[in-house]
Amino acid sequence: MRPSQKNVILDAAIRVTERDGITGLTLESAAEEAGVTKGGLMYHFRTRDDLLVAIQKHLTRRWEELLKAELGKPPEEATAREAVAAYTRVGAQGGASKADLAFMIESATSPELAAVWDDHISRWAAPPVSAEPQDIDLLVARLAADGLWLLEATSGVQLPAPVKEALRRRLTELTEGESDKSE
Repeated sequence: MRPSQKNVILDAAIRVTERDGITGLTLESAAEEAGVTKGGLMYHFRTRDDLLVAIQKHLTRRWEELLKAELGKPPEEATAREAVAAYTRVGAQGGASKADLAFMIESATSPELAAVWDDHISRWAAPPVSAEPQDIDLLVARLAADGLWLLEATSGVQLPAPVKEALRRRLTELTEGESDKSE
């Protein structure tokens, strides 16, 4: 198999997860969805666990690309505030998938999957190290973006465009330290 087949298999496995849930994802179902033999799939992913970790990496790479594009530079060159602001803006745009959610839940019981997500999140939305108001504002913005993502991933609810835009503006104010000081 060509290396590009790896992405075809991963995308197919994500489709299976979207449709049938993570418990419905087997080597056989992923191979069938990708149009390859089980042996062809196993050339790249010897076990289901290997496939799951590869999918988690594939999903976080997608988020990483969106976040880097939003930030306009590598996260290593950004301040914590800039990284969380990019994370919040991308999260508030939507685009949550049931596969993303399934893998987040699976990460709670799988150290290998959790390590992939933890590595990703540590670059973009690490927890604050102080209780200073500006750091708490960043955390509130991050949690609100995560909450919106969760709402969309679990319910299919789409906020009305004016509400979503107002939420984005408010989150931007929090990440840029422009919250109303008179409250």
